[in-house]
Amino acid sequence: MPKTFTYEEEGLAYSVTLYEDPDNAGAFLADINVIDGAMDVNAIYYGDDDPSGESEMLRGPLNMNGARSEDGEDVQWDEAVELSRPGLGSEGEDKDTYISSGDTLTVELDIDSLDEIDTFGIRATSTTTEEGSIKAVSDEPEEPDEPEEPDEPEDPDEPSFDKIGFGVDVGDNGGITNGVYVPEESLPEGEDGTFEDYVRYYESEFGDDPDYNLTEVETVIFYQVIEETDEDGNILEFPEELFRIDAPEGGFEDADDVLAAYDDAIEDGALDEVESGEDGGAELMAALSLDTAPEDDAPAEDTDAAEDDLELA
Repeated sequence: MPKTFTYEEEGLAYSVTLYEDPDNAGAFLADINVIDGAMDVNAIYYGDDDPSGESEMLRGPLNMNGARSEDGEDVQWDEAVELSRPGLGSEGEDKDTYISSGDTLTVELDIDSLDEIDTFGIRATSTTTEEGSIKAVSDEPEEPDEPEEPDEPEDPDEPSFDKIGFGVDVGDNGGITNGVYVPEESLPEGEDGTFEDYVRYYESEFGDDPDYNLTEVETVIFYQVIEETDEDGNILEFPEELFRIDAPEGGFEDADDVLAAYDDAIEDGALDEVESGEDGGAELMAALSLDTAPEDDAPAEDTDAAEDDLELA
């Protein structure tokens, strides 16, 4: 991961980004970018945070004598590299090492890892600072901003379901004889009742159960719950099957396999009779009506759904 050092004083600001050369594995580069002002970069210095050993130092006008770290401590340099002699000479501002606002000077680094550099120094002349030269030290590389994970786009047409049955055993008449019914109210708070919500919840409850995990499921039935009021004013709930997906020969492999089968069913028109609701979801209508299973193999009554989180067939 790249390291970035910054330096700023009145009249001059720059950053130094260290990184591995993308075109030459094992080689490392430093991009010196002037943000404000200008300078003639005559030498670079760098080292790790281990103060042991003799400090490297260039002689004469390229020395870093008197330079201190940001906390006022002496700096032990592991490497000092001359880039140019002071003075712009006849080249003037066209000198290769003279850079101004918006310019970048790229320098090769003699290191095997970015971990070898915790402090970076620049000896520069012809600067736009008051003194006209700098012995700059940067020893706190900025932490790169973590890229924000893009929000997954919400599909406003993704249908939601009132109840889903996961059938481990299915009777001759198509009804679930052994399995689990999951009503929408059993889902964690904030879930929208999409099929993915149901699968994720089912996995959390039965993923480790050898008798009920998704590899044992033979069929998945999607229900709409219809409410009716009896003569005493009691609200009764009745499940109506909308469609189902059956496991392939050998069973579902995992949750992704179940979701893929669902996507295929939707693409094949399983919900062609669904009308989009105003809330951006989908309101499942009773237009797709299937014969209910005989009572012997019928799913458990939905009136129990409000009492038990899950219904066992």
